Amino acid sequence: MAKINCGVIGIGNCFAGLYQGLEYYKRNPGRKIVGLMHENMGGYSLQDVEFTSAFDVGKNKIGKSLDQAIMQPPNMVDWVKNMPPSKVVVKESPVLDGVGIYVQNKIDPVKNRDIAILRKEVLAEIASTKTKVLVNYLPVGSQKAVEWWAEIALESGCAFVNNMPVFIASRPEWEAKFRKANLPILGDDTKGMIGATIVHRTLARLCDERGAEIDSTYQINVGGNTDFLNMKEQERLESKKISKTESVQSQLSKRLPDDKIYIGPSDFIPFLRNTKLAFIRVEGKMWADIPFNFELRLDVDDKANSAGIVIDAIRAAQIALDRKVGGAVEGASAYLMKHPPKQFTDPEARKAFDDFIAGKRER
Repeated sequence: MAKINCGVIGIGNCFAGLYQGLEYYKRNPGRKIVGLMHENMGGYSLQDVEFTSAFDVGKNKIGKSLDQAIMQPPNMVDWVKNMPPSKVVVKESPVLDGVGIYVQNKIDPVKNRDIAILRKEVLAEIASTKTKVLVNYLPVGSQKAVEWWAEIALESGCAFVNNMPVFIASRPEWEAKFRKANLPILGDDTKGMIGATIVHRTLARLCDERGAEIDSTYQINVGGNTDFLNMKEQERLESKKISKTESVQSQLSKRLPDDKIYIGPSDFIPFLRNTKLAFIRVEGKMWADIPFNFELRLDVDDKANSAGIVIDAIRAAQIALDRKVGGAVEGASAYLMKHPPKQFTDPEARKAFDDFIAGKRER
């Protein structure tokens, strides 16, 4: 089958982990691929994913080849030494609201040229590189920037994989645009492989299904990379908190009052680097209103946690393109994303996703 030609928006830590992971498995063909839920998806393997275009706002990344750009600060992922040279050169992306006040001095964004000229150049790059799937890794809170790139996907005829919590796939007006253009969209906000949200929602569902009653719950997250530094700016967090909270609420037969659930990034601790620590607590009642509670501490590399999910999302987008299915890919979005257009339980979402791959479900 043909390769999946991808364009990446945002050459940060998350993408650096995905890109180096692809090379890791290429160098170790005999190894079992861990961190991937589907080795083969609709005929597409891990190695069929190729990045043909790349866009960023950092002065130290624009103009560099992709293998060099992923190693530039403030990126911290350094899993694979001597990455092979890439022919892909990182092009300028519009800054808009994509750089928060706390990370500006670390990223050193370029001063953009005229936005209309930039738009033409971006569209020309996508066309000349035959990019067919745009993969969005912009920072939390980049509302205007993500909407700009969603418009670029529509104009250039690309599928759109939205890995972050600006709501595009899950907003009816945007989903309708992609459906009308007959282009697939997956989103919103990647659900980590063994991430805080998937663990929290699974535990909440377990309590609910076993007949216990949850009275209150929280999830607190800390980390040391620019994702967490960016999220110190509270104004950028609204959609992130909604995405994580609704992912857990959706698993309960009765919603918790807003003042009885707290889920959200909490602080930036520099020496943690790419490590994310999540602290989850659930309090509730059992038989005869006897109380129970439990606490969990999760320690993960946040970039390894997302990469395999995104690989599956990219391949699902390409399958939808092959089948000429436009609009939200519901099953894949429900299984892979925190804030999909339609929430399922995770077993239901996995079945819907697998049915889509097998061609038993349109979307």
